Amino acid sequence: MSRPACARCQRPLSLCLCALIPALASRTRVLLLQHPSERRHPLNTARLVALGLSNAQLEIGETFADLPLWLADHDAWLLFPGPEALTVNLVPPPAKIESKRLLVIPDGTWRKARLLLHANPLLAALPRLTLPPGAPSRYRVRKAPAPDALSTVEAVVAALNALEAPRRFDALLAPFEALIDGQIAAMGPETFARNHGGPEQRD
Repeated sequence: MSRPACARCQRPLSLCLCALIPALASRTRVLLLQHPSERRHPLNTARLVALGLSNAQLEIGETFADLPLWLADHDAWLLFPGPEALTVNLVPPPAKIESKRLLVIPDGTWRKARLLLHANPLLAALPRLTLPPGAPSRYRVRKAPAPDALSTVEAVVAALNALEAPRRFDALLAPFEALIDGQIAAMGPETFARNHGGPEQRD
């Protein structure tokens, strides 16, 4: 029998993160397009973004028929690397453009995110943004293709911190840190050290 879960954060009641989830406003609208395989994943950080950011929208699917509607009347950018991607700190601030800024983020493994782009040509056609090199991800319990590959919540925080500086959105990371600490505690120090290189290391 599964443990009772919080209806809001969907974590077991004993591990509820709601007290740590902030209520932040942003000028930039954030649209999270989540591959269905991530919906029930215990490390679902896109949901933390949607709960902690009032101007965020989380949609789940492989194709999105309403994508033209969501993009309409917005200055839309796709946060995803590519040869033509512009570093996020080089984008003009929202105050200097007439239309609303929209940051679109595919959520899933790198393979699943690429599948979302392939299945949604309008998404793939958006101008792209990429993050500048930064600190390694704190996502210590999930495999990543490179040390600087970030979780969705980390990527959103880094992007918004650049787009809306000097405002900061680091409070979104509080439930994420608690989520990771809880996963490490649940697996035990020996298992964590064996699979992830120890308490102070990453893959």
